[in-house]
Amino acid sequence: MIVFNQTKVLTIAVLAITVVFAGLARAESRTNISIVGSSTVYPFATVVAERFGKSSSYSTPKVESTGSGGGMKLFCGGIGLSYPDITNASRRIKISEFDACQKNGVKEMVEVLIGFDGIVIANSKDAPVMNLTRKDLFLALAAKVPGFDGRLINNPYKTWRDVNPELPNIKIEVLGPPPTSGTRDAFVELAMEGGAKQFPMLKALRKSKDAEQIKSLMKSLGIPQDYFNKKGKKVFKIVAHGIREDGHFIEAGENDNLIVQKLQVNPSALGIFGFSFLDQNNDKVQGSIIEGVKPEFETIASKDYPISRPLYFYVKKGHIGLIPGMEGYLSEFSSEKAWSEDGYLSDKGMIPMSSLLRDHYASAIKNQTVLQRSDLK
Repeated sequence: MIVFNQTKVLTIAVLAITVVFAGLARAESRTNISIVGSSTVYPFATVVAERFGKSSSYSTPKVESTGSGGGMKLFCGGIGLSYPDITNASRRIKISEFDACQKNGVKEMVEVLIGFDGIVIANSKDAPVMNLTRKDLFLALAAKVPGFDGRLINNPYKTWRDVNPELPNIKIEVLGPPPTSGTRDAFVELAMEGGAKQFPMLKALRKSKDAEQIKSLMKSLGIPQDYFNKKGKKVFKIVAHGIREDGHFIEAGENDNLIVQKLQVNPSALGIFGFSFLDQNNDKVQGSIIEGVKPEFETIASKDYPISRPLYFYVKKGHIGLIPGMEGYLSEFSSEKAWSEDGYLSDKGMIPMSSLLRDHYASAIKNQTVLQRSDLK
């Protein structure tokens, strides 16, 4: 027989009620919008927040730079006032993140494309401008690269001249974002994959759907048998996305301003960050030419620059109307004075969308159009 101690039960109940009311008190005291996510989108979200705070009766939204992956994790943690209302992202939400949101009760979210950005590989203005290809970047930074016989080997290259005889004889030293960053995701997808495709066997591995051909290619590349049961495209990504860890690539955190400072101190180093930071610091650093194209506002807008990406934010539909000022902030961000060609976000370095896309996403905000999992496939 189980005997209940009434005093203990009453004490536990009182404590539980106290905790609940304390939590509600803290939640109800939050009157400002909570925004997390991408370090690239951070300056754009911040200027919108500041303008909204000054032009309205609402508190200025709190914007934190946590990286796209870190922001998604916080955003998808749950529904309620103790969780962020909006997360910024320098890439589209992943299906795995969408599923995590659903699992934790974040059932409805609105996806908003806000504009575009280019990923630059920059160095100090005290050094010569680098003229690189995506193949150069892959050979310089990949953990495994094809050797003379085509088989994958640990990256042996120490200098840029080792990679390409036309490049300077200086040590490969690249400051870049961590795996949680949307900039890192976009860089490996656009630059590293683009370089890996230049090798016929890797390109064939990515495109092949024939199991025997995939197995043969893996053998030729020297890929361990543990991978033979995986799809060729997945193994290609493992190779293309694998960044070397021998000191030639240095993770510099989510603070792009810190990378700019380090490039000034070390003219031999290169840094990876968004175009907006290049635009804001063009008196200190310069962007490398990639496959003959300079990273400029016009070349990114025209998609001539080969390493460009979309920028997003995601909104919890259930928080619209719950958090004071949500509608106003979203209206400010999607106004023509903010995100058009002549808007103040363009002055900050964001590449605007076409008027057709702006109308589409402004409508998505107005109608609170919910993102579906099928939209991500």
